[in-house]
This record gives sequence, structure tokens and C-alpha cells, in this order.
Amino acid sequence: MRFVEEIVVEEFLPTFRSMLAEDLRERGLTQREVADALGISQSAVSKYAHGEVSRREAFLEDERVVELVDRIGEGLATGDMTPVQALVEAEVLIRRLEQGDLLASMHEAEMPGLAEYDGDLSVHDPDSGLRNAERVRSSVRRGLRTLTNASGFAGLIPNVGSNLAECLPDAAGIEDVAAVPGRIFDVKGRATVPGDPEFGVSEYVASVLLDARRGGADANAALNVRYDDDIVSALADAGHTAIEFDPDADSNPIADEVAGRDDLTETFVLYQTGGYGIEAITYILGPDAHTVARTVRDTLLN
Repeated sequence: MRFVEEIVVEEFLPTFRSMLAEDLRERGLTQREVADALGISQSAVSKYAHGEVSRREAFLEDERVVELVDRIGEGLATGDMTPVQALVEAEVLIRRLEQGDLLASMHEAEMPGLAEYDGDLSVHDPDSGLRNAERVRSSVRRGLRTLTNASGFAGLIPNVGSNLAECLPDAAGIEDVAAVPGRIFDVKGRATVPGDPEFGVSEYVASVLLDARRGGADANAALNVRYDDDIVSALADAGHTAIEFDPDADSNPIADEVAGRDDLTETFVLYQTGGYGIEAITYILGPDAHTVARTVRDTLLN
């Protein structure tokens, strides 16, 4: 009797870890950094680097394994992906390979009796809440890097600060929206991000995003910047729908303005020109945090 988990441990993991260690080394990480990223010893990294660990050809040639190694390697090297997300992504691939796929075929070769059964056992949910949450946080990190690497972004930050937020697919409240804790501020001409994205830490930007979604907008992310006519005009001239709303309205002005519109572009703009004790603000909304950040960079900073 041989379990599929034995094939995973004895054949898939050594191959996968060696591929990932090789990828990270090629990206310039030191042996110690690779060991820390993968949670293994430096001696294990050395063995992988010197080809002292046997590798299964089937995994080396599988496009999905190769693609995941590249994606995790990039994410760990840039900091966009945490070890937790890397683990979850690898687990999802393993479970998929176990269900009527490559690992299942290997398992059936060693346990022929399994081939008699057509059904697959679902032992892992690829749409788990943890996976979705880590993906959203990774997207926000990527968007933040785009903004902070762009020259001049600090000049777009309003007095109340900026924030970049993205929500879970079925977001119902602020706790389902990831953003920067404490907001992004201009510190001596430099955009400063005080912490790693967290869920439930944004009130204003998250509320704008959720209100737009309640109005029927197909948006998952939002960023606020300062308001002036030139900013709104530049975004509108670039093809993004621009909608003004009244922050002093008694009802839900954002949902009301968005509801029923058939001219919303994938990335669109909401803005208000201020009110009593309310700073004028421009909001850019789109499908994900990186797209929103890229829109601001390409439209307002180039």
C-alpha cells in the first residue's frame, strides 16, 4: 500500500524545491536568503544547487509546475508574495495533480486498483478564503510598489493621505477589504507606506469601493488622490469615465450616481469637489490594485 502523499513527499517536493531554489538563486538571492524563503537549511540548498537531489522528469517538464515555480520565485524575490501564499499556491497545485492528473496517474501506476474508480476526492478547495485573501494582499503590494517606484506620486497625495484598497470577490463590509494601515503619506516628498496590507484597516477608500459595488460597479480596487480639474480631465481624456458625487448628500451618493450607468469603463473615476469640513478627493476604481496603480502612473505621472 502506497499513499499519494508518499509520492508527493518523496518525488514531487524534492523536485519542486530544487526548481524553486534554482530559480531564486538565478534571481540573485543568497544561499541563506533562499534557505529562509523556503524554510530549509543552507545545506539542503547546497545539495539542490549541486544536483545532489534526484528530480522526477515528469515534474520538470510539466508546464504548470514550471509556471508556478516562476510565479512563486518572482513573488518571494520581490516581496509581493508571502511564504504563506507560496505554500497555499503549491498546495493547490498538488491537490489538482492528485485529482485525475499527473500525481493520480503516478499513484495508479503503483496502485493499479485505483484505476477502477472514476470519481475524484476533493481534498482541497482552490477557492479557499485563505487563498483569496493572500491573493488580494499580494495584488495590493504589487500596486503599492508601482506607485512608490513612480516619480512624483507623493505630489498626488491629499492632506488626509492616500490609500490603495482591494476587496475579496464577495466582499460585504470593510473587513473584506485589504488596504494600507494608517494610509500612505507624503513625507518630505516621498510616498511612505507605514505597513503591510491588512484587512479591515481602511474606512474611507474601502467605503467608496463598497458603495460603488453596491451601485452595480464591477470594481474590486480603489485609490484616492488629491482633486483638481487637471487630474480629473487627464483621466477622462485617457478614456476613463469620470463621475462627480456630492459628499453631503443624505442618501448613498456614490451608489446612486453609479447605479444604472452603461458607460462605466473598466477603470473609472469618482470625485467630489469638497464640502463643509470635507477635502476634495479623486478616486480611481478598477478591477485590481495593480491596474488602478498603473493607470495613475501612466496617466498622471508620465
